[in-house]
Amino acid sequence: MSSNCSVTTLELDSVSQAECPPVHLLPCEIEHDGPAEVSQFFTATIKDRKHEKTVSFRGRGLKGQEVSCPQGYTGLVLREVNKSGTDQEDRTVKVSSVFHNVTYWNLETPPNSDDGIVMAMAWPDLAEAIHGPVDD
Repeated sequence: MSSNCSVTTLELDSVSQAECPPVHLLPCEIEHDGPAEVSQFFTATIKDRKHEKTVSFRGRGLKGQEVSCPQGYTGLVLREVNKSGTDQEDRTVKVSSVFHNVTYWNLETPPNSDDGIVMAMAWPDLAEAIHGPVDD
C-alpha cells in the first residue's frame, strides 16, 4: 500500500529573524517569486479616502482596504528552503516575514464582506462561536 502524503516542516527559529514589511494582496498573477521594491513602485501612489484606499497599478484602478488578522493570530509569509521536485516530497519552509494586517485590493470595486480574505479573517471568531461551550 503506497501513501501519497508529504510533510512540511517549519523552521521555527526563522520567526524571530523575520521582517515585518507591508503586505499587499493583489487581484492578479505576477510571474515573479522573490522580493520586490514595493515601496518604490506601489505605496507612494496610494490615496486614503474614508476607510478606502485607491491606487493605479499598471493603468488599472484598484480599490483596497486594510484587513487585520484576527486577535491572537499573526500572518506568516513562508519561503521554501529547498524546492522539491514533486508534491510528494517533504518540504522545509522558513518564515520570511510576518504581518498583522494586509492591504487587500480589488479591481474597480471596494472590498466587501463577501470577499474570501475578509471572510477568512472572520472565521476564527465564527469557529469559536460554533464550537465553543454552550451556556444554558
